[in-house]
Amino acid sequence: MLHHNNQQTGHRELPPTPAVGSAGSGAATSQPALLAEGVSRSWGDLPVLIDISLQVASGEIYGLVGPDGAGKTTLIRILVSLLLADSGRVLLHGHDTRLERQYVRRHVGYMPQRFSLYPDLTVEQNLRFFGDLYAVSREEQLERCNRLYRFSHLAEFRQRRAGHLSGGMKQKLALSCVLMHAPEVILLDEPTVGVDPVSRRELWDILHELRQEGTAILVSTPYMEEAEQCDRVGLINAGKFLAEDTPEQLVANLQVRILRLRTTDPWATWQRLLEAGLGLQVQLFGEGIHLTLAADENQVEVEARLRQAGISFQQLYPVKPGMEDLFLARLQQVEAVSSEVITDV
Repeated sequence: MLHHNNQQTGHRELPPTPAVGSAGSGAATSQPALLAEGVSRSWGDLPVLIDISLQVASGEIYGLVGPDGAGKTTLIRILVSLLLADSGRVLLHGHDTRLERQYVRRHVGYMPQRFSLYPDLTVEQNLRFFGDLYAVSREEQLERCNRLYRFSHLAEFRQRRAGHLSGGMKQKLALSCVLMHAPEVILLDEPTVGVDPVSRRELWDILHELRQEGTAILVSTPYMEEAEQCDRVGLINAGKFLAEDTPEQLVANLQVRILRLRTTDPWATWQRLLEAGLGLQVQLFGEGIHLTLAADENQVEVEARLRQAGISFQQLYPVKPGMEDLFLARLQQVEAVSSEVITDV
């Protein structure tokens, strides 16, 4: 399902998006840090990824945004060479990930949805373990641990066993373990799901700081509002990209008008709107309902139709479209095109 999270993530104004091939730290490169071209994958007869292409520059946060089952995890596993694509290719700094998996291991940090911390080891022992795993010298481990403690605010918990940490602390420790070998590219699969608002904000603060240092970051999320934390966003559903651009440009390109309907019982009102057959596009949205107006409709006409249908409400007022409105609008466009194709056949 598509997640709408009303908790704030502490969004802040970001510096200008770096051009592909440039690093946030100012160092120029000749190719994107991560490049995927025409990636497709099926499970048996079921296609889960269809001709996906994307690129992530050094010093950029790329958001892979979509509902559960959209194909985000499968794509990330292909990008880190844990799974082979049926077709297409993935390049890491120009190196083919199919052919150079050891290069991928040295230069990529991957944080899956369920990162395997060792619950009986302390915070420091987990970090040291991952440092040893990647052959990081003891001297470098000490330096990186101190830096990661500053990032994650885990210094005072360094002797606490990982199994006794809160959910948010475990996620920050997992990210810290991923960073122990100083990867140039990091991929995180829904790192903020199930995390409290404060820890979510702290995780994003860490990612923004890494971005400023030139790290290429790809992060997946089912939360539409987290798209605003990213430099560029790819909206994905059913294994296909619906749209890709900066968050601001994606919303600016959405030429629709939205009315927000407030009522004492949004769920019941939403169901009545669906049953009334008023020809309106309606979407339950947090504690209200969004109505998408057709080109020839206006608020006065819609309000009259609602009252004529006996649908009561407290307020009806225009709002600016957001990322979730965009996602649903693009999804409806894709479904409409698919229906036309089926009808033509």
